Amino acid sequence: MDSSELYHIKQQFTLAAYKSLVDLTPESNSPDYIPTLVYQARAHIALNDPSAALQLIPSDTEDVSVKGVVALARYVGATDETAKDAALEELRDLCVEIESEDAEAEEKEKDLVKVLAGTAFAIAGEVEEALETLGAGSSTENLEAVALIVQIYLSISRPDLARKEFERAKRWAEDDVLLQLIESSIVLVTGKDGYNDPNSFYTEQLANPSLTSPHLLTARGVTRLLKGEISGAKSDFEEAVSQQGGKADAETLAAMTVAAGLGTAKQAEAEQHWSQLTSQYPTHPLVQDVLKKSAAFDELASRFEVPAVAVRS
Repeated sequence: MDSSELYHIKQQFTLAAYKSLVDLTPESNSPDYIPTLVYQARAHIALNDPSAALQLIPSDTEDVSVKGVVALARYVGATDETAKDAALEELRDLCVEIESEDAEAEEKEKDLVKVLAGTAFAIAGEVEEALETLGAGSSTENLEAVALIVQIYLSISRPDLARKEFERAKRWAEDDVLLQLIESSIVLVTGKDGYNDPNSFYTEQLANPSLTSPHLLTARGVTRLLKGEISGAKSDFEEAVSQQGGKADAETLAAMTVAAGLGTAKQAEAEQHWSQLTSQYPTHPLVQDVLKKSAAFDELASRFEVPAVAVRS
């Protein structure tokens, strides 16, 4: 069982309170030292700072979970395909290593390696490999893996499969915050009961005075946006940006762009946010989707011949 300190750290990571985690100073003689370092490193990666993650990790470790987070940081920080492929191969090797009969790693370390590898495979677009690594459709009791499987299914528009994974997890998982977060993600996509459950969940978590999570604020803002509460959504996005030091991350900026295009917002505001989003985060799914549809429209428009204007004789 995790100590109370490690449990709190895990909850902060689950609820995306990454800024709080990267500011921790773990004691090297604590039994929670390595697990805390791993969560800190993962928080740095989530904040798109893989180099900071690598600086945290001791070079002489044999811990497979540490090796896994190092490989993920190398993948995220790689600037060329060769380096990316090398990091992916390192994660594949680790997945083979933890399945060998003489593997000395504990089950929770093995579970974490699968999550780290699955994360990298999903980012790389290797969806099938990610799902297989994470144990999709099996009797896995790795709740973090289930959470990632659900996100992958939602990203490929398969909420039905995401719901199946969630229902399977409910049979063995405790009433964990992560389980509630998984359900909220599914409802946010499917729109069940008018988005009331995810809105209540995000609001409940944000009421915690010890938690600062721009991600949760953005999530609640999106929920409010879907409920038609545009002013409330904008307020959440603005607070999220404030907590991020004045610079919006990709998900917040994308949500702000959508919000600016609704209601009584000025067109110039939407165009400004869109310009920022496309220049700062060109690989964001919203940007890619709009560009794809714009190209398809232009192609179809080019095939359309405007008939000549009829002239009265």
